[in-house]
Amino acid sequence: MLMIPAIDLKEGRCVRLRQGRMDDDTVFSADPVAVAGRWYDAGARRLHLVDLDGAFAGVPRHAEVIAAIHDAYPELPLQVGGGIRDLATLEAYLDAGVSWGIIGTQAVREPALVATACEQFPGQIIVGLDARAGRVAVEGWAESSDLDAVDFARRFARSGVAAIIYTDIGRDGMLQGVNVEATVRIARAAGVPVIASGGMKSLDDVRRLAEAAEPGIVGAIIGRALYEGAIELAEAQQLADNYALQFRHSGGW
Repeated sequence: MLMIPAIDLKEGRCVRLRQGRMDDDTVFSADPVAVAGRWYDAGARRLHLVDLDGAFAGVPRHAEVIAAIHDAYPELPLQVGGGIRDLATLEAYLDAGVSWGIIGTQAVREPALVATACEQFPGQIIVGLDARAGRVAVEGWAESSDLDAVDFARRFARSGVAAIIYTDIGRDGMLQGVNVEATVRIARAAGVPVIASGGMKSLDDVRRLAEAAEPGIVGAIIGRALYEGAIELAEAQQLADNYALQFRHSGGW
């Protein structure tokens, strides 16, 4: 199970929001490339980049910053979301070296886009499933839809997505602990790899996720807990790796 540091971009800076509210942000750095280097040096195997301004505008706002991160650390895989609403934007990111494009709002608005994107860019499309009280949220989490999160996940079971990122908005940036139960439900419903997001606060969350990883939970995105020092990336990744070894040796999974 991968521990994936999050870099959320707002007005050129690295920030963390609370429950997705743009007016409740904490600035951690004015140099996102340097932050990427910090996580690279700590042993990150992948980065999660979110263009927050792009998510609200519907078009990329930090493409140059993301390209700079890739250029500085070309061997570090990047998954990028925020403002990806069409195939041209996806293609531009992937051509620039991004490994996976994340479709969120547009997966709700235009489900056919996901299927087309998966055909055109096999293995490189992730769906972002962001939920508040079990309902899918869109437009940078500013709006809630009538879609049930589990039903939404099932829609993409056969579309060819590389993974689904499940975010519990109510816990995001709040250090309240990851919603393991809901993440497991999504993983079992979708039948594709799921990456947990929202609320990671301590190594106990890593343990709880690792113990539940059998249904297909392949990673966890960590934000505020890393930036505030509640979780050390290398320690968290080693713990997850140890659980994986234990399961293999015991014949699990």
